[in-house]
Amino acid sequence: MKKGINIWSFPSDMDLTSCMKLAKAAGFDGIEPALAESGTLSLESKTEEIYSVRREAEALGLEIASLASGLGWTNGLTSRSREVRDRASDIVKRQLEAAAILGADTILVVPGAVGVDFMDGVEVTDYEEAYDNAANALRALAEAAEGHQVSIGVENVWNKFLLSPLEMKRFIDEIGSPYVGAYLDIGNTVLNGYPEHWIRALGGRIKKVHFKDFRRQAAGLSGFVDLLAGDVDYPAVVEALRQIGYDGYAIAEMIPPYRHYPEQIIHNTSASMDAILGRR
Repeated sequence: MKKGINIWSFPSDMDLTSCMKLAKAAGFDGIEPALAESGTLSLESKTEEIYSVRREAEALGLEIASLASGLGWTNGLTSRSREVRDRASDIVKRQLEAAAILGADTILVVPGAVGVDFMDGVEVTDYEEAYDNAANALRALAEAAEGHQVSIGVENVWNKFLLSPLEMKRFIDEIGSPYVGAYLDIGNTVLNGYPEHWIRALGGRIKKVHFKDFRRQAAGLSGFVDLLAGDVDYPAVVEALRQIGYDGYAIAEMIPPYRHYPEQIIHNTSASMDAILGRR
């Protein structure tokens, strides 16, 4: 497996170029940038601006492992509002376009939510309605994904939706496209389950994997800790990934950042991933 890191692991005031240089210096093979509302890599970016990010990464010897976006939290494919769902679909289409320009083979999609406890202003949507809305939207988006030869990875997040590996498996199978699969976040499964179970249940439906760790006895977001400091059984996770034949990117997403010397988390994470992946 290759070793990548998500842009949200870096200090929030660090520009993308500096993040890529730090990722390379820390020993990562790839980086996962995110499409934002505005900025260097955003809904507003022109084709040439996106190409310039790719050229910078290539000059550093760094791959664009995939393309994330946090815009799905407030623009959900699950939403009761047709207007919001249409905007959410437009964002995913733009994400697919940008990923193709960047040379990434997958995008991370937050499908929306039934409800969210840690964010204000996110609507509560009836579970069955959220399921149907998201599935219908992704069926329509699968054609755009195939056109760009970029897969959509639906991430398991704390959104009170797709709460078990069997439900995620059913959801993906009902969409029925090889270009729509799961973006499995290892740490996000720990509150209610075991990541190795998710891996075996989802199998080849997994498009990409996020590595992070979580301590069950902690409360809420404060339970996320450094890799190997939580309750994830990483030997079991790696063995399960090998059993299903996954050999793509393992991408670290480290939250929250360190209060002091925040760049150190990048180096510490790289070393932990080397241990987990047997690269040292």
